[in-house]
Amino acid sequence: MTYFKKIIRFALPYKKFGILNIICNIFYALFSALSFVALIPMLDVLFPKEKSVIVEEPIYGGLSTLKDYFKDYLAWRIQEYSLDDPSKALIIVISLVIILFLLKNVFRYMANFFITFLKNGVLKDLRNEVYEKIVDLPVSFFSEKRKGDVMARIGTDVLEIQHSFLSILELIVREPLTIIFTIAMMLFISAELTLFVFIFIPISGFIISRIGKSLKKKSDRVQKEQGTFLSILEETLGGLKIIKGFNAEKIFGGKFKKSTYFFYKYSNSLYNRQNLASPTSEFLGIVVIAILLWYGGRMVLIDGTLDGSDFIAYMGLAYNILTPAKAMSKASYGVKKGNAAAERVLEILETESTIQDLPNAEEKASFDKNIEINNISFKYENEWVLKDFQLEIPKGQTVAFVGPSGSGKSTIANLLTRFYDVNEGAIKIDGNDIKDITLASLRGLLGLVTQDSILFNDTVRGNLHVAKESATDEEMIAALKVANAWEFVKELEHGLDTNIGDSGSKLSGGQKQRLSIARAVLKNPPIMILDEATSALDTESERLVQDALEKMMQNRTSVVIAHRLSTIQNADNIVVLSKGKIVEQGKHEELLAQKGVYHSLVEMQSLD
Repeated sequence: MTYFKKIIRFALPYKKFGILNIICNIFYALFSALSFVALIPMLDVLFPKEKSVIVEEPIYGGLSTLKDYFKDYLAWRIQEYSLDDPSKALIIVISLVIILFLLKNVFRYMANFFITFLKNGVLKDLRNEVYEKIVDLPVSFFSEKRKGDVMARIGTDVLEIQHSFLSILELIVREPLTIIFTIAMMLFISAELTLFVFIFIPISGFIISRIGKSLKKKSDRVQKEQGTFLSILEETLGGLKIIKGFNAEKIFGGKFKKSTYFFYKYSNSLYNRQNLASPTSEFLGIVVIAILLWYGGRMVLIDGTLDGSDFIAYMGLAYNILTPAKAMSKASYGVKKGNAAAERVLEILETESTIQDLPNAEEKASFDKNIEINNISFKYENEWVLKDFQLEIPKGQTVAFVGPSGSGKSTIANLLTRFYDVNEGAIKIDGNDIKDITLASLRGLLGLVTQDSILFNDTVRGNLHVAKESATDEEMIAALKVANAWEFVKELEHGLDTNIGDSGSKLSGGQKQRLSIARAVLKNPPIMILDEATSALDTESERLVQDALEKMMQNRTSVVIAHRLSTIQNADNIVVLSKGKIVEQGKHEELLAQKGVYHSLVEMQSLD
């Protein structure tokens, strides 16, 4: 129940619905028991033991005679209404039974009505908090997790919590109360018979609990495998062109079928164990009923200590215990399944973000002097990507980083934006360590254009609003013009309100990149980071994008991660990296004159 206690906090905002549900369940349980007790006078009317008339209203003689007083009073009251016509008595008792069953089901509906708001409210809040946590966690967290597994946690695992844990909120009130009220009525009818029943209930409970012992482990395997095949599906959709282009359908189909086979195997094991609960509890219940029939039948037929009508009503009450008992046994299995789901969801919620604001972090609204990279060292896992790296980027300058793959160029962009934190050293803006600046204000100073144009399945307007939610149409059009994007956007079917498809699939590569640049321009940050923004483009698209980039970088501090060296010839400082260290730096002409690494890189690209 550890995880249940952690999840229950999400129910607190909806506690009024929980309280109303409890009140309705109390009345449901009460009328559920009374509806069977009401069968006694009906049976007495149908099968009278003798043609006796109660002349006077019975007198209450204390708690020890409560049962007889209740029966005699009810019989006298019915007799008063039906002296001239016995069928009236039947109508009265049948009406009483109908009213009690009606009230029972009205309160059952009301209980379900109120619990619905609580269950769905918790589902909403839990998903929202998981989503907020996913957005808050550092990029490094998701390099270790499959996307499909994360999607499974926020989707099916959260839903499993609703089906299992939140159902318990109802069961821990309704079913136990039903059992308590029913047992109270059973004791009222026959204490001896009820005590006899209690001998067998613990035995049944022990057998049922043994069945569900391994459910959490089995459920955990099912949910993990579900995350695996969702990951394969997500990778398939993302890489469909490559899969088709390389005729790799069979490879990925094999992976998916292998995962769904394990899911099939684990699910069969889980659900067959779970399905054993209901028939087992029902069979054990019938065994108890059979023993009751034998023992109670002796009390009616041989000992004469129990009336036939009382015994029939008693059997109805005994059977009435079976349904809530069965529900509670199923709920115990639900807890074990819910535990596995909650463990996976809480793993995300309880993961501490390694990148977050310090308690004394300050807001920074402007960029005034420079960016200092002071002796930083960084590694993703075991090997150092950057070691004792030092550089100053004055305000207003364009600094380009070039070098072979794996030299650490993109890592610098990741560290400036605090997607990762340095292991040693510090990065400072205007003398302030970026760790001492709030993440929101730091990233407010930065604009980012990546190699892969990250666009969303929304309209052009919606994608631009990511940069500035309050932007007017005039501001958007101005940004699009700077990015050389307005020429194609105005030709789209609905202009700014045209949906560009999943990841901008309705646009060409150059159009997507220009729209990404327009988004960065609209944000209008003082520092722009361009991470290989033209490396994936054809020559014509590169020309348009490069022109857009040059217009965007005017009067702005720019950090350019470059693959194509032709795009950074006008940079104020070109920094050449190799294995995480600076091997050369200077302007384009100066570096060419040195005939060093940069010259070799330019020569190689000119031969391409």
